Amino acid sequence: MNIAVIGAGPAGLMAAEVLSAGGAHVTVYDRMPSVGRKFLLAGRGGLNLTHSEPLDTFLARYRESAPHLRAAIEAFPPTALRAWSDTLGQPTFVGSSGRIFPQAMKASPLLRAWLRRLDQSGVQLALRHRWTGWRANGELQFETSAGGTSIKPDATVIALGGASWPKLGADGGWIDSFKAKGIEIAPLRSANCGFRVEWSDLFRDRFEGQPLKGIALSFGGETVRGEATITRDGVEGSAIYALSAPLRDAVLAHGEVVLHVALRPDLGKHDLTARVSAPRQKQSISTYLRKAAGLPPVAIGLLQEAAIAGGLNLSAMDSGALAAFIDAVPVKLTGVAALDRAISTAGGIAFSEIDAQFMLQKMPGVFVAGEMLDWEAPTGGYLLQACFATGAAAGRGALNYLKR
Repeated sequence: MNIAVIGAGPAGLMAAEVLSAGGAHVTVYDRMPSVGRKFLLAGRGGLNLTHSEPLDTFLARYRESAPHLRAAIEAFPPTALRAWSDTLGQPTFVGSSGRIFPQAMKASPLLRAWLRRLDQSGVQLALRHRWTGWRANGELQFETSAGGTSIKPDATVIALGGASWPKLGADGGWIDSFKAKGIEIAPLRSANCGFRVEWSDLFRDRFEGQPLKGIALSFGGETVRGEATITRDGVEGSAIYALSAPLRDAVLAHGEVVLHVALRPDLGKHDLTARVSAPRQKQSISTYLRKAAGLPPVAIGLLQEAAIAGGLNLSAMDSGALAAFIDAVPVKLTGVAALDRAISTAGGIAFSEIDAQFMLQKMPGVFVAGEMLDWEAPTGGYLLQACFATGAAAGRGALNYLKR
């Protein structure tokens, strides 16, 4: 069984491991000079492999894609991913938020150990091979530094990712080749991304790069606690990413949306009102808000920015109105961050195009996995878990196909 795996990210490498363990001769092709570049970037601040919450809760994070991913994740759940990491000499731990990390906190030790095992199992790497589609006779075509080449494997697993951070390898260049075969592909869109806000020059110049900590964001009936960071042209951060799917869809549909920010969600309505009912005396509004409400300068700046945009005067507000404003600061989002700067990608090959084995129904013997499928998930370990799980599922599917 000679099997080609195209794409050397987590999904492709996991497919290669499953295939090799099943007795196949596997070659992994990738256009970059080294493997797992986006995987290494993901681990730069601490590699969040997966999450420890109950499996049903975990699966719900994939929203409408959960039914399509359930079987793959149940077959290779977070517990299996942790056990797999252990076998590579990279034990894991559960952080205070429930997220799971390797004890080394980095991606590089795990990737090095993984590549050693793949090499020992006979998996071959063909780097600097850019896949360009299929020839008329079904052969896979590649561009290399030495010119074009083609191969005809017994089966193929393709895991080329989405189109975020294209300089790391995933650039969406596979789309035209699949469309030429009549494969339905949902447009690629930014996921886990920031949003544009038309800040005033004064606010932007003073607060760019500063975090809003301990806040709660609300949109469309959902509320998320976490952090956000002011950027030069908008806002990003963990809490923003958690709401990015509905925010993105609303911005793309309507051009702009209003996100509400609670600056002191830890305080109840009455407690916050009582705090801002204290006599202001001769204090400036900024000093008063800092002392009475415990707001840092960036939060006070956001309040003032929103008040000016809404034609309001913070100093003239009574305590009830001021408390309500602090508890729901309106921020108008006017655009979505560019796809090449998003953490991940929404859209891709429709699940209606594949069978339960992750094989393209229109192309027997061709399997797809990872982020090039039409699903998305928030940060927190869900992205990598689904990439590993679908890669393993595609590998099993290819073995079953060849054995039949």
